[in-house]
Amino acid sequence: MLETLGRYKILSTIGQGAMGVVYKAVDPMIDRTVAIKTVNLSLSSDELEEYEARFQQEIKAAGRLNHPNIVTVYDVGRTDNFAYMAMEFLEGKELKDILLNDGRPPIASTVDWIGQIALGLHFAHDHDIIHRDVKPSNIMIVRGGYAKITDFGIARMPGSAVKTMTGMILGSPRYMSPEQVIGKSLDARTDIFSLGVVLYETLTGKPPFDGDNINAIMYATCNAVASPPSAANAEIPTMLDLIVAKALAKTVDERYQNMSDFAQDLAEVKRVMVRNEKGNSVIAKQAPPSGKPVNLEMGRYQKSNEDVEEAKPLKLAKGFDSFDATMRLAAMTKQTDEFSQYISETKKMRAYQGTVGAPPPVDDDTRTLTMDQMAEAASGKPFMARTRGNLLMVGTIVVLAGLAIGLLVTLLMG
Repeated sequence: MLETLGRYKILSTIGQGAMGVVYKAVDPMIDRTVAIKTVNLSLSSDELEEYEARFQQEIKAAGRLNHPNIVTVYDVGRTDNFAYMAMEFLEGKELKDILLNDGRPPIASTVDWIGQIALGLHFAHDHDIIHRDVKPSNIMIVRGGYAKITDFGIARMPGSAVKTMTGMILGSPRYMSPEQVIGKSLDARTDIFSLGVVLYETLTGKPPFDGDNINAIMYATCNAVASPPSAANAEIPTMLDLIVAKALAKTVDERYQNMSDFAQDLAEVKRVMVRNEKGNSVIAKQAPPSGKPVNLEMGRYQKSNEDVEEAKPLKLAKGFDSFDATMRLAAMTKQTDEFSQYISETKKMRAYQGTVGAPPPVDDDTRTLTMDQMAEAASGKPFMARTRGNLLMVGTIVVLAGLAIGLLVTLLMG
């Protein structure tokens, strides 16, 4: 372990990640305990470029923010082997560890903590900084019940120079917003969704969207509607069900439009639960409609993201004449020869029906020939032969008419 880093004396190792190590250290000039986050400069050139860019991004983002619910950055520096950032040392636990080791915290504590984080993020948003990676491991609960948001490593702000590969997703899949999953451009409302996921998980002990793999989680985020938190914990008030539903709305316009409104509703719940005061109406008065599932194929990596209306099924008009339609269709498609026999037979049938009228009646009970038919048969006229011929012709016409209708519908839909 390092003994010193710049002017800082290293006391112990707090943790280690892909970018580098986090140390507990002391600033001997003012005798202040700090946390030092490092980036190892001995990484490969590609890794170094990515991690150092993200590190610089965090320095710029956190360095602009001075808020009681955001970790404070004191100093930055660089050696031959490391770039480092000295920041506020937080004596407490990550929310992730609390959920893992201690289980579900009290509802009142959850409402208080998430409300504080909402205020901190609102301050960041007011300074044009979007966190983009809100999750339990980036929330610290410190002594006195204060909650602080940490790790602005993939934060986005105006003029951001962080480079990402085309199609690369930055963030933690279980806490991403639908628009972040599909690669759309983001605004502050993506953090609202992510904080809504954290609120849900802290209230119930389980995430609202889950799956066996990353793809399943992303699909659920875009398409599944989470059950109300009160379904997992009957002590959760209805007000919180409404707040969670609004924060987790699939479309940004149905969510809270800013973190201040989110924090305001949580403060209202806290007032009712902790102080036993009569609550005023919350902004989340009703759960937003579930809406259409988000199309996973849409986003910045698609050539066109225009909505495609679903084709409506075609219907035949009541006065539709299949024979006339077939003749017009045959002429349009230059297939008159192929339909010549059908056209000829149909014309003969129509002429016959117009001359003779309706076909002779049949006794439904006995199914015997009528007197006229019997007389015709006795006189030697080829009644039965002609009847069989007519039936064969009618059957052929029905089959051809069906084929013609199918061809017409296919062309219309094409």
